[in-house]
Amino acid sequence: MGDRQQASRGVEGARTHGWRRGTVAGVLALLVAAAPAVAGGFRPALPGYRYAFPRDHASHPAFRTEWWYYTGHLQTASGRAFGYQLTYFRVGTVPGLALGPQASPWRSDGVLLAHFAVSDLDAAHFSTAERLQRGGVGLAGAASDAYDVFVGGWRAWLEGGRHRLTARDARQAVDLTLTPRKPAVVHGQDGISRKSDCPTCASHYYSLTRLQTRGTLALGGEALPVTGTSWMDHEFGSNQLGRREAGWDWFSLQLSDGSELMLYQLRRTDGTPVPQSSGTWVPPTGAPRHLPLASFDVQATGRWKSPTSGGEYPMGWMVRVPGEELTLTVSPSFERQEWQTPGSTGETYWEGSVKATGTRRGRPITAAGYVELTGYAGRFAAPI
Repeated sequence: MGDRQQASRGVEGARTHGWRRGTVAGVLALLVAAAPAVAGGFRPALPGYRYAFPRDHASHPAFRTEWWYYTGHLQTASGRAFGYQLTYFRVGTVPGLALGPQASPWRSDGVLLAHFAVSDLDAAHFSTAERLQRGGVGLAGAASDAYDVFVGGWRAWLEGGRHRLTARDARQAVDLTLTPRKPAVVHGQDGISRKSDCPTCASHYYSLTRLQTRGTLALGGEALPVTGTSWMDHEFGSNQLGRREAGWDWFSLQLSDGSELMLYQLRRTDGTPVPQSSGTWVPPTGAPRHLPLASFDVQATGRWKSPTSGGEYPMGWMVRVPGEELTLTVSPSFERQEWQTPGSTGETYWEGSVKATGTRRGRPITAAGYVELTGYAGRFAAPI
């Protein structure tokens, strides 16, 4: 799920509330308004979808929104530690538009966005960068016949079974190679991950939960060779959240025993959890297990108020999965990992590196991961 859905919601918010003259959100709103079929014609995520790889790493233009989301933790040989997040979004505006080899290079079926953040865990410093481009004329694109997504000079693609990531800003850059150590994990049931009680409020959603990572991280002009472990989400759909939903808390955790845990807890406007909230338990070996809401518990242990946005977020959690005899105390690596995105979605949310300690089946365990918190610094714009 991740920070993914706000690309769609940010675009829709600009369309719903009018073109904010002189802003990037206004440009997005104009593009969406120019496509009267945006509210219909796109394919919904329905039960029975059968995944195939590497095919499903590529773009799915029949669906309105799509994102490829990477997070991870990196270390230098000297022990410096970093977290990173790099996400590519595609937002379709013209359903079913075929862009063949004879199409005009100016013809576009949507816009592409990207978010890139680095958390310097030793310095407790968080830096972000964002990109937004109209598709076409070589500015941005997402291939549907092979995995290759680019926004300006930022790119994600598949090379010999490995995922390659590049992004560069004036302050930071990454050039990484990610090698999957486990097969793709499909979330939800019967090919869909439900987000609400409406029949089409769902997505197709899978993850690569453990990717060996190596490459280069550059900060302030200093290039640092790094190694580490990453997580990848890919999600695509056309109508995901219900109108009464205000936000979500999403967790991805890589545990020291080789297992992984993904949880998302959607919130209604009255603060109660959406019954379709769920998760996935991925054991060190063997088949993943779907976790309905009743099979896990997440309780906030603290709060943090952003001095920048004024948003007040839960900060620190007790996570329990009784079926795995798992109890974790999850803490932020540091608190100030709040995103503000005036150059793309216009939304404010918290997304950052976390760490955890606890027990599983009576034995000590640790974890590293990422948490995303939305709807705490103002409600998102209403989805379609």
